[in-house]
Amino acid sequence: MGLTAIGVAAAGMGLGCVPNGKKQIPKLPSQTALAENGAIRSILLHLGNNMWCDYPSVAMGKTPQEGSAFLEKKPDLSLICSDEAWRKATDRAAEKGVNLIVVDLGEGLFYPSHPELAIEGTWSIEKMQAEIVRLNALGIEVIPKLNFSTTHNGWMGDYTHMVSSKPYYRMCEEVIADVMEIFGHPRFFHIGCDEERSDFQEKHGYKYVCTRLDDYWWHDLFHLVDTIEKHGARPWMWSDHLWYHPDFVERCPKSVIQQNWFYDSQNGGFDLETNTTSELIRLQSFLTLDQAGFDQVPCSTNWVGGKRKSLGIGADDVIGKLVPFCREHISSEHLMGFMMASWAPTDTPEHLDHILRGIDLFSKALGQ
Repeated sequence: MGLTAIGVAAAGMGLGCVPNGKKQIPKLPSQTALAENGAIRSILLHLGNNMWCDYPSVAMGKTPQEGSAFLEKKPDLSLICSDEAWRKATDRAAEKGVNLIVVDLGEGLFYPSHPELAIEGTWSIEKMQAEIVRLNALGIEVIPKLNFSTTHNGWMGDYTHMVSSKPYYRMCEEVIADVMEIFGHPRFFHIGCDEERSDFQEKHGYKYVCTRLDDYWWHDLFHLVDTIEKHGARPWMWSDHLWYHPDFVERCPKSVIQQNWFYDSQNGGFDLETNTTSELIRLQSFLTLDQAGFDQVPCSTNWVGGKRKSLGIGADDVIGKLVPFCREHISSEHLMGFMMASWAPTDTPEHLDHILRGIDLFSKALGQ
């Protein structure tokens, strides 16, 4: 089945129609805030995975399969997510005291306003809502994430090549509205917005390099923030724009939850005085954001990158060091909690073991 056919088939996933012809989203009761501010214990799980790919332009081939032959970072054309692995990961999360899961949606969820974004295996609205109900019963709040960074927007399909156009803005507004309805109007909405740099895209093998600079970037961020706040949710974003743009603290609305991340990939450590690596700015940003009055959910990982990978030393120690560092340097009124991101698809036994290990390390770091 081709992607066009998949999108058409997905349009009939148990959705009724209203008189104007638009698809009716089944109503989900509003989620109760299960994670208290100051005590958020969250993990990031991936439903979709086309946040790390190029998407072929319409001129490259008659189908995405044909067009992807030109690309090094090809999009997934079927969902990389195992129901069994997903269930085991979420059950372990509940067992270990996790009270909030941020779901990286991408191409993993059917959007009634844009059925063409669905791929083979995309979750129906009913499946997602049933999972939200199940997780709520386990004491876990479920928060959506759609990454709008141009480095991580392969899930948008053809809209990847329409950034900052009128059709692009309309699509962003429509999928946000869909997700808000599907998730029962959650109190938070993660918008990603990380790593939007041309040097990063080129370094990691992207062939279509697209970045927004200066006021262009800010204009589109404000559009996303305004759209989400109109739906009654609070935007949540990665904070790495601050590392390269000091004016971030003055320009970004304080309503946006900040998620600075530090993985100590250069093995420089958590001491502000002795870390002399290029990653020191990342560590300092926790303090900068606090002093500027932003609420934060710091993020760490057990994913291994940079110098740690070359030394073969792993990253199991990182979350256990991040938690006490942030508790010491971020004021209690602005420290909303923590996140663990293992950065692995929820699919194979190997990836599942990595995710489960991350959850266990996270629980231990938090003293659960």
